[in-house]
Amino acid sequence: MPVRVSENAIVDPRAELEHGVEVGPYCLIGPDVVIGRDTRLLSHVTINGPAEIGRDNVFHPHVVVGGDPQDLSYNGERTRVIVGDHNVLRESVTVNRGTAKEEGLTTIGDHCFLMAGCHVAHDCRLGDRIVMANAALLGGHVHIHDDATISGAVAIHHFTTVGSYSFIGGLSRVLHDVPPYMLVEGIPTRPRCINLVALRRNQFPDEVIEALHEAHRLLYRSHVGLDHAREILRSQSQLVPAVNHLLSFIQNQQEGRHGRGRERRRAA
Repeated sequence: MPVRVSENAIVDPRAELEHGVEVGPYCLIGPDVVIGRDTRLLSHVTINGPAEIGRDNVFHPHVVVGGDPQDLSYNGERTRVIVGDHNVLRESVTVNRGTAKEEGLTTIGDHCFLMAGCHVAHDCRLGDRIVMANAALLGGHVHIHDDATISGAVAIHHFTTVGSYSFIGGLSRVLHDVPPYMLVEGIPTRPRCINLVALRRNQFPDEVIEALHEAHRLLYRSHVGLDHAREILRSQSQLVPAVNHLLSFIQNQQEGRHGRGRERRRAA
């Protein structure tokens, strides 16, 4: 199928639209934008470059991708947004370009679903199969690992890392890193239990689920400490790869500042 551009849309001649792209009414596509095949921009979508959009995405009305970063230090540097394949961005989602503070790049992986009103700030990195419910807000430099779910109206502090297969309950205020496999919620958030729904849905073996449940009990209910928990889990033959990943994540978190592993403590 050839490229289809509505007569009401504006597409800069320096943009590259691959086979099958659909640009609906009143869309605005700027220069230095590449859009992969069969991606659909339904209407009133704005994409500012530099931006690379993959294939088979669907952008709903009033989505804005590639806007300038909302960072007072930004001084017009050439930065980018990259969006992968098979993503759905619902109404009024905004995705800002990166800043010169890191690699000048904001990325979204594949098969992500961002519901209406979500915001992905500068320098954020989203993995694959991320779900963000309505009005979830990411501060700058947030990293979301694969298969995480963020409920509605969640606000995530800048430089926070959200682990894989985690779940953040609605209306939560996320100030600290979210460990993988955990369900967290609250103001501020606390790990409440393992994310059993995601683990079952992704066919984690029963023995791995039980080991993660025991790790949660030791760390967040008994508060035995990371090293002691590791030794107990080893003695019970429960130090499986998923548990090792959880413990390594928490170790990294504790080495950062304010419960965020990517914010390193300054030397005294």
